[in-house]
Amino acid sequence: MAGLRGTPALALSAWRGRSGRRYVVGIHELVAPEFAEVDEAVVIAVRRDGAGIAEPVSVAATGRSPRERLHGNWLARARQKGATEMHVHRLAEGEEERRAIVADLALDADATGDA
Repeated sequence: MAGLRGTPALALSAWRGRSGRRYVVGIHELVAPEFAEVDEAVVIAVRRDGAGIAEPVSVAATGRSPRERLHGNWLARARQKGATEMHVHRLAEGEEERRAIVADLALDADATGDA
């Protein structure tokens, strides 16, 4: 356990999909360095209301290939909608499962999809 000293704990939360399935996420700031490190994940852009309640504004699947990477325009659109956090679910096993999770967490046709 000594190797964990000085390492800040990752804030965790969870979202429940329409299916009732629960997805555990790590909470990160919606900033370019964090954003650039995301691969093979489902990413939820989140804003908080006055009471601090999280509200998703966009959900996207991303992967390792350039075609699947999150794009800067997704980040810009999320920020325009007031997002300040990204919640990252990294436990999906492959592209098909990531797309299924995006569909399960879908907000509406305008708020979800590929980044």
